[in-house]
Amino acid sequence: MAENATAYVSLEPCNHYGRTPPCTEALIRAKITRVVVGMVDPNPIVASKGVEKLRDSGIDVTVGVEEELCKKLNEAYIHRMLTGKPFVALRYSLSVNGRLSYQLGEGAKESGGYYSQLLQEYDGIIYSSTSISEKFVPTSQEAHLKQTLQIIIARSPNSPVQLPDFITDSASQVIIFADKDIVIDPEVSQQGIETVILGNLRLDAILDHCARRGLCSVLIDLQGNFGDLKELVEEGVDSGLLQKVVMEILPFWDEGKETLTLKKLEKRVLRLEKLHPKTSGQNVVVCGYF
Repeated sequence: MAENATAYVSLEPCNHYGRTPPCTEALIRAKITRVVVGMVDPNPIVASKGVEKLRDSGIDVTVGVEEELCKKLNEAYIHRMLTGKPFVALRYSLSVNGRLSYQLGEGAKESGGYYSQLLQEYDGIIYSSTSISEKFVPTSQEAHLKQTLQIIIARSPNSPVQLPDFITDSASQVIIFADKDIVIDPEVSQQGIETVILGNLRLDAILDHCARRGLCSVLIDLQGNFGDLKELVEEGVDSGLLQKVVMEILPFWDEGKETLTLKKLEKRVLRLEKLHPKTSGQNVVVCGYF
C-alpha cells in the first residue's frame, strides 16, 4: 500500500534496536521512495545514521523541512537527549488581580479542555500530597489515551500520606517521593506503590529518578494546596531546571484573605520568551519559556 509513496516524519527515523526495531527498516520494507524529515535526531546513537541508511538504500531523503516547528513538537525529547534530564513545565492558575488560585478554570478538566489535553503532553505530573482529595484528580479525560505517571511529593510530617481508591487502583502509575520524616499509610505500601525516601527532597534528585525510569517530560502542577512544592519550584528556577510555564488566567477578581505565594520568586524579575496565548472557554492560557 505504501509502495512508491512519500513519508513525512518530524524526527529522523532511527537505525538501531531499542524498545522497537529500526524505523528505517520498516520504511525500506514498505518500498517508500521518498522521506521528508523535519529534523535530525539529537540522540548521538541516531544522529544522521537513519538518513544515511535510507539514502544508501536508494530512498530520496529531504532534511530540515519545517525544522523549527518540528523542534517545538519534539522539545521534550530534544531536552532529554541534550541534558539527560526530563523537560520540566510549571503550571498554575491566576486570578485577574494576580493571585495564585487553588482551582482550574471551568471546563479545563473536561475532554477537550486545555488541562485534560495538557496532561497528554507529559510523561509525569508532579503534585503535592496535601492537595489529594476526591475533587482533585489529575487525570486526562481524553478518550483511549494512556494516563500520565502521577508523582506525589510528601514533605509535611503533619500530614500522613493517605491515598484514595482512585489512585491506589492504578498503583503502577504512581510514585511517592517523601521526606525521611514522612509517615506513609501502611495500606499505601501494601498496594505496591513505589515510594522513594530522600534525605533531602530536591527537584534535581527527583528528575534524576524520573530520567532513569525513561521519562522525557514532567509537569509541576500548582493546583490545590501546593505547599510541599514551593521549595521545588524555587530550586527549579534558581538551578535552571524549569524550561516552560503554562499560566491560566481566570476571569474573576480574588479578594480572599488567604493568599498563596511563592515569596522567594516574587523578589525576582523573570523574563519569559516565545509567549503564546490562547483561549480556553472563558479563560486565557499563556505558555512561555525560560
